[in-house]
Amino acid sequence: MDNQRLILFLIFSFSLIMLWEAWQKQGVPHSPAATHQAVSTAGALSPGASEVPAPASKAVAATLPLAEGSMPATIGDASAKVVAKTDLFVAEISATGGDLIHLELLRHRSAEDKQRNLILFDGKHAYAAQSGLIGPGLPNHKTVWQLPAANIDLKDGDNELRVRLTAMTASGVQVAKTYVFKRGSYLIDVEFDLVNGGGDTLVPHAYFQLTRDGQPPEGANAMMATFTGPAFYTSADKFQKVEFSHISDKKGKIPAKSQDGWVAMVQHYFVSAWLPQGAAEREFFAREVGKDMYSVGVIMSVASVAPGANGKLVVPLYAGPQEQEKLAKIAPGLDLVVDYGWLTMIAAPIFWVLQWLHGFLGNWGWAIIVLTILIKAAFFPLSAASYKSMAKMRVLTPKLMKLKETYGDDKQRMNQAMMEMYKKEKVNPLGGCLPILVQIPVFIALYWVLLGTVEMRGAPWLGWINDLSIKDPYFILPLIMGATMFIQTKLNPTPPDPMQAKIMLIMPVVFTGMFLFFPAGLVLYWTVNNVLSIAQQWQVNRMIEASGLKAK
Repeated sequence: MDNQRLILFLIFSFSLIMLWEAWQKQGVPHSPAATHQAVSTAGALSPGASEVPAPASKAVAATLPLAEGSMPATIGDASAKVVAKTDLFVAEISATGGDLIHLELLRHRSAEDKQRNLILFDGKHAYAAQSGLIGPGLPNHKTVWQLPAANIDLKDGDNELRVRLTAMTASGVQVAKTYVFKRGSYLIDVEFDLVNGGGDTLVPHAYFQLTRDGQPPEGANAMMATFTGPAFYTSADKFQKVEFSHISDKKGKIPAKSQDGWVAMVQHYFVSAWLPQGAAEREFFAREVGKDMYSVGVIMSVASVAPGANGKLVVPLYAGPQEQEKLAKIAPGLDLVVDYGWLTMIAAPIFWVLQWLHGFLGNWGWAIIVLTILIKAAFFPLSAASYKSMAKMRVLTPKLMKLKETYGDDKQRMNQAMMEMYKKEKVNPLGGCLPILVQIPVFIALYWVLLGTVEMRGAPWLGWINDLSIKDPYFILPLIMGATMFIQTKLNPTPPDPMQAKIMLIMPVVFTGMFLFFPAGLVLYWTVNNVLSIAQQWQVNRMIEASGLKAK
């Protein structure tokens, strides 16, 4: 038995199992579309999604909003909306709750229809950014707020656009919630201003939450499982992802109170996150608020407001692409939403090199090709050792087949004869395994870099490849990849076991079938790597055969 080939076969089989599990995870049907708690015409999420978070603190809990039906008195139309347009967004804000219920990203196209822009909030999902105050009679995301009289556009020459909503409580407290959009920035400041016209001192809290259904985003690839769900970050607990299902069964690890940190809703390529500033104490929460509906957020304290005095709290909301370099500058750990898992230490430098190459070459496709060549060059000595071992095994294959014919079913004598042959010819059947195993983490890290790089979304390479983040529309690259994999199989030694030999010949067909639906950037990397491997292996085979190690 060719032990080296067996190990390689096991590696390929393990890869197939991982891909199958990913497909199963992504392909399992979620709740029917009818259960999607869709955004209503009034702009508010369903009643089950509109519960106000209850702080853990008893002192804060005593100041929870009034029961539904006794909301603060406001004047306004619950179904009204206002639209704000900037250079990056078309944002729609509802009078009900003052929620940000629709957010269109003008510089990113939909994965399903390249003729329209990507919609992060709303779209095919119930997805909104909500905020409000916690305290007797104070307005929250069930309150009807007073909107501006007309839609607002960011004017030429202006650097920010302010959308101010107002509400008045029965006790005389005036509250304004203002969305501040900034030119060229995916950060949106949400400001709460309070004027205490009552007779009692206010000790309010504010909450900021993201409410979303548990469905994958548009354009999700069933063959490429990526994370969709909440994430938290604190300096103590670091970055943590929480599956939607773990919110339902309360198995998710949610940070408690902290002096820093943020909460986010992550999906492939994009993220929304509430980013409280400074060292003010904050309390995180995550809960299921309806069938296939979840809310995650943070509760912040507002400084006490004496009668006749003013109070203010500002919390930024990031809603946009996962551009790592920019995210790292916005908040500590925010770049970790581009999650490479346990391979981050390897993947981060790979991405840095890929980004540098793109800055030099100006094309992500050529950057992938050059990066693949650099990685192949770095592992050239290890690859050469592996290919030498396989080349020696290849020229010994006729002898191995002769041993099998000689000893038939006598496995013990056949294995003994094989070991003697390996010793005589100075061949280590496992000599090529370690170099291959050492390279696997690097290749997997590169796989995740190419899968998670939003900068590659919509990026063309050449000819028919006009988006490296989606499948090849004509399946040309996957077919070329399959052909290169078949050539590699023929260059390798033939396993003595006929069944194993047949399986190894089928592997290129199986992988080609899977790669038909992989992003073109990943297929390009795999194809270039195969071509380089073929060239190196062919040269090694030629050298070994010329050295005189031939079957007699």
